[in-house]
Amino acid sequence: MITVDSIKRVYYAVLIKFSSKEPRGQELINRYRANYGIPKEVNLTEEDILEHWNLELQLTKQLLESSRDNRWEIFEKSYTTLYTQLEWLNKFIDKRNPTPPNVLYKDWAYLIGTQPQKIYEVGSGRAEMISYLAKLGHQCKATEITRERGKKHTSTKLDNLKWGISDGVHLEQFEPPNTYDFVISNQVIEHIHPDDLLEHCKHVYSILKPGGKYIVCAPHAWHGPADISAVFKYKKAIGMHLKEYTNYELYSFLRTSGFSKVTSLYKPPLVITYFFDSSVNIRKSIFYTIYLFVIENLFSLIPRTLVDHGVKSLAKTFQFPENIFFIAQKD
Repeated sequence: MITVDSIKRVYYAVLIKFSSKEPRGQELINRYRANYGIPKEVNLTEEDILEHWNLELQLTKQLLESSRDNRWEIFEKSYTTLYTQLEWLNKFIDKRNPTPPNVLYKDWAYLIGTQPQKIYEVGSGRAEMISYLAKLGHQCKATEITRERGKKHTSTKLDNLKWGISDGVHLEQFEPPNTYDFVISNQVIEHIHPDDLLEHCKHVYSILKPGGKYIVCAPHAWHGPADISAVFKYKKAIGMHLKEYTNYELYSFLRTSGFSKVTSLYKPPLVITYFFDSSVNIRKSIFYTIYLFVIENLFSLIPRTLVDHGVKSLAKTFQFPENIFFIAQKD
């Protein structure tokens, strides 16, 4: 008897046989586990990973081809499909040796401060960070583009943590202007359609109070790809990371959208923290921002196909991190 499962097995067997560029077998499973932090005790097959790969490529095509008129509908539908069909993405990602929130989000908490602040997060995922910030006493709003993430997958019940659905771009359609002390996004903007990033930044600016700040962290293009493309050894993101940016690109979008001060955040080398205040692990500096722009210009001279792990490791040695990390202030 021919079933849907038997057809899928034949389909993925054909993919395995005729694709020579991409890793297969145990190598593929190991790379996938490492990329997504999935514990060894979770049963994963090659077919599961190929199903994810094929589905994400299909959805990415739909996302990129969406128009401004139907984009939110396409995005919501695509991410709902992804997390409905691939349930392990919600259940098991980053479950291998999880870092406690007070360690993982210490820098964010330090930047926000101890006085209760009003915080809006774009793309909260499973809400680990925003829940931690709410537990510190801040008034928090968590958001997601699909109900298949977010509130559905967190047991956190806090009076000062509210949930909402948003397209992640036109924030002023969901929140009043001049409302929040901080807007935060962590590993989110790479999922926004490239045509909408400036609009996203403008709307972040709008819902911030005067003097409010946007803290944004995203994978750097030259250290990527940071999506499933890395599992299959691609040099550039072709999955649902629709665009991974450089420091200068994101800096330009933030400044164009109205932010008067845009500064890179960085962790100083141990030799510096040894002689100065070692309790502060994150710092901001416009000189460091300029330094990153110089390094990026040097990187641009290297063909992308030649950027391997050795080059990326050398970049880290020279304080060029895997992630873009900015704090932008509204006048």
